Amino acid sequence: MVLAIAIVARYVLHLAGAWWRTYVVCASLALYLNVFVLVVQLFEKVPALKALAPTQKEPPFLVSHLVVIALFVGLTIVAVKRSGASRSVQLQQSAARPSSHLRDCRTV
Repeated sequence: MVLAIAIVARYVLHLAGAWWRTYVVCASLALYLNVFVLVVQLFEKVPALKALAPTQKEPPFLVSHLVVIALFVGLTIVAVKRSGASRSVQLQQSAARPSSHLRDCRTV
């Protein structure tokens, strides 16, 4: 469902308005869910990690998930802020540049 929203924001709505923010958050959330599954699989399959958290309710498992969550929340915030700043610069540059059909009219 998360990727469906991201695809609509990207390809149907072309990241117009606040949809770029929706796209960044959905893409980050989709990646987080993949990493979440990776951590679970690591604790199930790697013998050293399985010994640390055999039932996946022990502190090492919980701490690893808290670290992953904190990392993704931080990276998502940075991504939203940076993408917003770069979009505003792009919009300012495109507004300052005359469009091609206007340039053609002035040269005649």
